[in-house]
Amino acid sequence: MGEHKGISRENNQARTAFIQHLLNDIRALELMLAQNLIESDINRIGSEQEFCLVTDNWRPAKNAGDILRTINDDHFTTELARYNLEINLDPVELKGNCFTQMEAQLRALLKKANVAAAQHGSRVVTTGILPTISKNELEFDYMTPNPRYWALNDVMKELRGADFNLYLTGVDDLFLTHDSVLFEACNTSFQMHLQVSPDDFIASYNWAQAIAGPVLGLCTNSPLLLGRELWSETRIALFRQSIDSRSSSYALKDQQARVTFGDSWATGTIADIFKNEIARYKVLLFREIDTHSLEELEKGNMPKLQALMLHNGTIYRWNRACYGVGGGKAHVRLENRYIPSGPTISDEMANFTFWVGLMMGRPPECDDLPAIMDFRDAKSNFIKAARTGKESVLHWMGRQISVRDLALEVLLPMAWDGLRKAGIDEEDISRSLNIIEQRAASFTGSQWTIRNYRRLRAYTKQDDALVALTRKIYENQQANTPVHQWPPVDVPPEAPEAAHLVGHIMSTQLFTVNRNDLAELAVNVMRWKNIHHVPVEDKTGKLCGMLTWTHMKRFQERKGTAEHMIVADIMAAEVYTVSPETAIKDAIKLMKQKEIGSLPVVQGEYLIGIITIKDVIPFDHD
Repeated sequence: MGEHKGISRENNQARTAFIQHLLNDIRALELMLAQNLIESDINRIGSEQEFCLVTDNWRPAKNAGDILRTINDDHFTTELARYNLEINLDPVELKGNCFTQMEAQLRALLKKANVAAAQHGSRVVTTGILPTISKNELEFDYMTPNPRYWALNDVMKELRGADFNLYLTGVDDLFLTHDSVLFEACNTSFQMHLQVSPDDFIASYNWAQAIAGPVLGLCTNSPLLLGRELWSETRIALFRQSIDSRSSSYALKDQQARVTFGDSWATGTIADIFKNEIARYKVLLFREIDTHSLEELEKGNMPKLQALMLHNGTIYRWNRACYGVGGGKAHVRLENRYIPSGPTISDEMANFTFWVGLMMGRPPECDDLPAIMDFRDAKSNFIKAARTGKESVLHWMGRQISVRDLALEVLLPMAWDGLRKAGIDEEDISRSLNIIEQRAASFTGSQWTIRNYRRLRAYTKQDDALVALTRKIYENQQANTPVHQWPPVDVPPEAPEAAHLVGHIMSTQLFTVNRNDLAELAVNVMRWKNIHHVPVEDKTGKLCGMLTWTHMKRFQERKGTAEHMIVADIMAAEVYTVSPETAIKDAIKLMKQKEIGSLPVVQGEYLIGIITIKDVIPFDHD
């Protein structure tokens, strides 16, 4: 999420000074490009590993700060939520066994994280979206206490003029209004960096855009959010909507989302990419800058372009242009942001090796992509891959081809050539690209997740299935077996010992009636669906009553004299309710005290679920 020091959003004088620094940074970058002051004779790789922290019950933990202090290593940093952390790996020159070196460091750092997490009763899980995240973990209480995150949340809401609306449609639908950017915290990724020559930057950037669709299609592993089956890589849609500063209006106008694939091929230089983003996107966050980039350049120092990098950090392109300074030398690099975290380190390193191989193996005819490929094909491929993963059919260089066939016939041979050209050891190449080849021929993380989630849902409640799935993901990760070799989850989960809140066991697929509906309709619904408890809502959708089997029997006894009665005439208007955060033991106590067989679950005045005696019997130990 970038640098945190001195973040502001309200001081107009400071904002004006920041924008002046932003313009100076662009001028300094143009001078550096013109004077060949940016490294051009070396390629390096780097990465950022985001991961989730879970409790012993496989739910999001809340102790990232404590674990970070225990780790006490500058490679680690916070993320938006208190159940996420990030590792920043050291850059490595692209040659020899560089991927083995990077993998060794990643394993060592994750081991350190696991040891520290265990001291605080938590575990580390690498996955694009943690299956057990619920709406409860998306409240402000779970946001990392950091000024940058609060400022980002506030300014996004100000620009939108309203709360955040999520509209995601897949096999299931998710329609939800939320009051913070914390939905972005559901996303964890494995961000990959490749340093390139500034002279080749535009051609490399455009090629990265072209291959994004097929690469993503082979790497998806985030198909679930809040128990809904959505996109193969739901992170793509979720991130776009959770960090969306656009406001809606009656006017039809083009507005570019801050999370974007882009709308055209890049031209000019990397400075032109940054100029376009300054012109298109408002400055969201700013801070006091203590150095002047042009003055630093005159002194012979390489400026850090602090204002430009802070602004760039609030624009979330799936392929992002980056500038940096290391060892006193300036460089430019590409950042791949669309690959999910996990499922295993072996999978991540295979993804990384494959992507770098494709970048280095770019065919000469693709040096000028605008001449041979429509940008909308590249963008369409990316969206299709996010939606349907390896099952997508893409438009590639004038032909329709599946992700699987494109990988096996075209991209894998290209990646082999690129890695060999870069001087990568054959053992590193074969180990990683064989994983990609076998995954292309079998199944991805998303496909494994959906198949097993559906199997679990065939005989257990949604929450139990999500817990069992998370536990199995963790177990497979400990074995570090690539996902295409993961066995099916064929053993039913044990008693739901991980469930302790009403939200973990409630039924969300509800049949409801309106208070003004004909009573006979409600009675028939209960009989047809064999349900004993039906919540009653008013015209605004708020819970206002309850119908039970007892009410239905009484109505049937009066049939013949009550044909015109409505639901309001026979329902119980006094309704005892619980929230999803209510402890199951407290819900059981309430049901016993009031001698009732069900409890509607509400958020505010709105119904979101229901629990019955049948649901709580496994938890009643009295």
